[in-house]
Parts: sequence; structure tokens; C-alpha cells
Amino acid sequence: MFKSIKNDLPASVVVFFVALPLCLGIALASGAPLFSGVIAGIIGGIVVGALSGSKIGVSGPAAGLAAIVLSAIGDLGAYENFLVAVVLGGVIQIVFSILKAGIIGYYFPSSVIKGMLTGIGIIIILKQIPHFFGYDSEPEGADSFIETSGENSFSLILQIFDNITIGSMTIGFIGLAILLFWDKVLSKKGKVFQIIQGPLVAVVVGIIFFTVTQGNTMFGIETSHLVSVPIPDSIDSFFGQFSFPNFSAITNPNVWIVAFTIALVASLETLLSVEATDKIDPHKNVTPTNRELLAQGTGNIISGLIGGLPITQVIVRSSANIQSGGRSKLSTIIHGFLLLTSVVLIPKLLNMIPLSVLAAILLIVGYKLAKPGLFIKMYQMGWKQFIPFTVTVLGIVFINLLWGISLGLAVGIVVILIKSFQNSHFLHIEDKSNGKHKIKMTLAEEVTFFNKGAILKELDRLPIDTFLELDVRKTRYLDNDIIEILEDFAFKAKERNIDIKLISERGVTENPDSFIEFFKLRPKTA
Repeated sequence: MFKSIKNDLPASVVVFFVALPLCLGIALASGAPLFSGVIAGIIGGIVVGALSGSKIGVSGPAAGLAAIVLSAIGDLGAYENFLVAVVLGGVIQIVFSILKAGIIGYYFPSSVIKGMLTGIGIIIILKQIPHFFGYDSEPEGADSFIETSGENSFSLILQIFDNITIGSMTIGFIGLAILLFWDKVLSKKGKVFQIIQGPLVAVVVGIIFFTVTQGNTMFGIETSHLVSVPIPDSIDSFFGQFSFPNFSAITNPNVWIVAFTIALVASLETLLSVEATDKIDPHKNVTPTNRELLAQGTGNIISGLIGGLPITQVIVRSSANIQSGGRSKLSTIIHGFLLLTSVVLIPKLLNMIPLSVLAAILLIVGYKLAKPGLFIKMYQMGWKQFIPFTVTVLGIVFINLLWGISLGLAVGIVVILIKSFQNSHFLHIEDKSNGKHKIKMTLAEEVTFFNKGAILKELDRLPIDTFLELDVRKTRYLDNDIIEILEDFAFKAKERNIDIKLISERGVTENPDSFIEFFKLRPKTA
């Protein structure tokens, strides 16, 4: 693991700068104490990072759970009661891992996973544009189309021109220029520019800019446009920020409902993120999904016990890790330690970082996830890939992540059913011979009840005086519903003067009296 420290250390710094505002923003959007987001980020980095089998996945608080957390805290009456649900949710995730539920992640179509990555990239860009210009009315980390203020992603952007902060916008553009110059030019000039990452330089320049322009009426940046880490007065006040679960609430049925909801949604988001990160990993590592659920469950138990938000693997931080050259789980673990030490030792310095600089970093991350060329590539792959991809992207952008994934998956299933309907059989039609139409029908390798409509339609369309050659030699599974259709057709065939020649592994059978008898009353071919 330490062999890749030269890659992992710079990557961990970038992930740290991406994670810090997201941890705070998600806590704010969840109606939880700000420090709870930092706790979740620390546990997600150190504990989950150590236990996980993923080399490049990063875990922490997720925007997809913010609405659930906000509602649950209100319903359960106190944050301490909610923490009980977080702990129980972690236990349920461990049960999921024991039951091998991680296999669910493999059943999401590639088009939906690519749509998820692209949709998240677009969401990042849309959500960070206001912060880039110094319009910070909404917290970092939101992923829903409708904002907490009632505005939406597009209407908020339209309001930027009336709410531009000159200082934030200026350092935002400076930071973006540094990032692009570093990525396109300097990183190719020498190893030192690969070890010292552009985002670190941009953040340092941002802090210097804030310090130099303090008090300036045009370029000065107010504290509302800076990172806002809670600053304790003493060691005692630092530890006073931790909360602990009220286990007397464990008998409340609503606590268990929230716990199961957290476990289910967090596990689903984690498995989706695992699939996505493995797909964009340049080294094509494969993450063991059941071990990932075990790691996430353990992380949620510990996070809940000390006052943290629920944890999932998250694609934004994972993408930043990959794009910054992270090679092993060391980058994830180091980012967790950076979060821990920074909020303890240098919270005042962190609170001098302009949000617009961090927005510039995230804009780069978002663009690399949602490159325009991917839309062209997916279109060229055909409608079976393009439609689920597009629906997933639109669902994520105009509703939220879970809705987008669900809609994309639903469309993907419909596409599969349509193709199954179409691919159940193949027809070869020959000219009339001996006064009869000669038609050869070859059944597919697997024919199920999904194919009933297609096969029934073809059989009913056969004209009178037809010679049908039915080839089932390649068919390995034939559903009983299809056998019954063939049985009914054999009866009608006599009335329509249709001769049937059945070709199977047993040989050739002319006008079989009973298909059910032939297939021995089982959904199986000869």
C-alpha cells in the first residue's frame, strides 16, 4: 500500500479540500450539527477506508441521505434519538453483507451507471456555479433539483447576476486558471508539479487573497463566503461537540423504520458508487461488494456512537481521488486524518478558504465526469444504451440521484423486455414449393413467458397451406407458457392445413400430436 505514497499523498490533499465543504454543507442541509458531517468524513476516511476492499473509493456523508436525515431528526424528536437509528442502520448493513446482498450492485446496466456519473457531473457544475460567483445562499453538498429555499438549480443560477461577490468571483477565476494551467501544462513539465497538486496551490492562493484583501470594499470577502468549521474555545469545548445516542429510544418503532431506511438507501448508494468508481478506475480494480457493505456498516456504527451522520461511499470524492492519481486506499485514509488534524489544529486557517476556490476545484471534477463527448459516444452505441443513459441523467438533474437511478433502471428493464420480445425467434421465409409456403422458425437459446406475445403473433400470422419447420436445437430453456402456445397452435394447424416439422436434438418429428408430451411436461427442450 505504501508503494504508491507518492501518488496517494497528493490525491488525499485534493480529496480533503473537496470533502471538507461537502461534509459541512451536507450536515447543514440535514439539519444536524455542523461537526456531525466532519465526524462522518473522518470515520468514512479512516475506518471505512481501512476496512474496505476498494482501492480508490472514498466514503463520507452523502447528499442523497440529507432529506432522510432532516425528516428523521424531526420525526424522532432529538438528534440523539436519530443517532440510535444510525447505529442500528450500520448493524443492518453488516447483516446485508453476511447475506451476500452486495451482488445487487452487479445488476445495474452499464448505461445507467454511465448516466449516473454524467448526471452527477452536471449536478456538480450546476450547484457550484453560484458558489463560484460568490452567491452562497444554498449549502454545499445539495443534489436535488429543488433547493431548500424553493428555488431550483436553474433559477438559482439566473439570480447570480444580482448577487455576485466581486472578491469571490475574482479568486474563483484565478483558482480555475491555476487548476487548468497546472493540469494542462505544468503537470507535464516535471514530477514536482505532479506531487504538488494544482488544487493545493489554488487553495493557498485563495487564503493569501483573502488575507490581503481584508477590509477592501471591492475585493474583500465576508466570512459568509468562506469555509465555516466550528472553532472550539478549548479541548473541553472540542469534545463537547460530540453527541451520543439515546439508547432508551431503541424501543420506538420509528427508530427501527429510520434505521432500515438508512441501511437500505446507504447500501444502494454505496453499491452504485462502487460500480461507478470501478468503471472509471484506470487500473480496473474490482471492489468486493459484500466486504464494502461490512466496512460501511462498521463505519455507520462508529459514526452513530460519536455523533456523526450516516456514511456511504460517494462518487464525487471518489472521482476526485481517481482524477488526482490516487492508487490505493492510503489516499482515502490520509484524507480522513487530514480532516481530523485540521479541525483540531488549524480550524481558523480552514475558515480563511474562499468557497469559490473550492467551487473551481469541483467544477473541474464535474466536467471530467460529464464530458460532452460521452453523449455522442452513447448515441452512437444505439437506442438501447442511449435511452436509459439519457433518462438517468435527466432524472438526476431534474429530481435527485435516487430518482434518476430508479428511472434509468426502470427504462433499462423495459428495453430488456422489448429486446427479449424481439429476439425470441428468427424467421426464414422461402418461396412456395408444392403449393405451400415454407417458413423456418428458429427459437432462441432461452425462451420465457416474456416472449409469449412475439411467438404467438408470428404463429397467428402464418397463412393457410404453410409448411412450418420449427428448430429448437439451440434452445436450452423453454418456458411452459411457450409449450402451451405450441400445443394450442398444433390443434389450429390441422384446421389451417399447416404442416409442422419439429427439429430437436432427438431428431425430426413430423406433425407432433402433443408438444406437452414431447417436452415431457417440463419447461425444457428435447
